Amino acid sequence: MIKKKFKITDMHCTSCAISIDFDLEDLEGVKSAKTSYAASVCEIEFDTNKLDDQKILENIKKSGYTAIPLE
Repeated sequence: MIKKKFKITDMHCTSCAISIDFDLEDLEGVKSAKTSYAASVCEIEFDTNKLDDQKILENIKKSGYTAIPLE
């Protein structure tokens, strides 16, 4: 398990952040997702054997938002 942060754009309210968390937590390999509307950042803990950055980015895009990995 690793933790990574992603910058999220296009959020309009805290409901957007909650929606992103729910969608990410449905992905196999995600242990937790915590999105902050105020900081526009999502921290995800996930299993790299089951999931990679690309799948996370695709899931966030499918939810209607744009994400950029933070190093």
